[in-house]
Amino acid sequence: MPEKSPYVLMITREGMGTADPELQKKLIKTYFALLNEHDVLPSAICFYTEGVKLVVEGSAVLPELSALEEKGVRLILCSTCLDYFGLKEKVKVGIIGGMTDIIEAQWRAEKVITL
Repeated sequence: MPEKSPYVLMITREGMGTADPELQKKLIKTYFALLNEHDVLPSAICFYTEGVKLVVEGSAVLPELSALEEKGVRLILCSTCLDYFGLKEKVKVGIIGGMTDIIEAQWRAEKVITL
């Protein structure tokens, strides 16, 4: 049995919370920036549904996500979601995977957090 990682983040939106979209985007940017400042990082961040919009050209959080990826955090992107939104060619960070990759990341984690 593979060793479990501390936690995995599931990103399902283009921001964080249910407030005004501008505030949601500001919150997720701050969240990723603070993750970068700490030594305890998620083993993976999975992006699906509207969350895939954060990993493509034009996203305000690309610098933060790139820095997390450089620190070894796996960024797993839902291929079906990217296709649905027509964004596959605009991906700037992460690896394009499928639901199997997301399930595997969840299964290996001790804790799964959905934002």
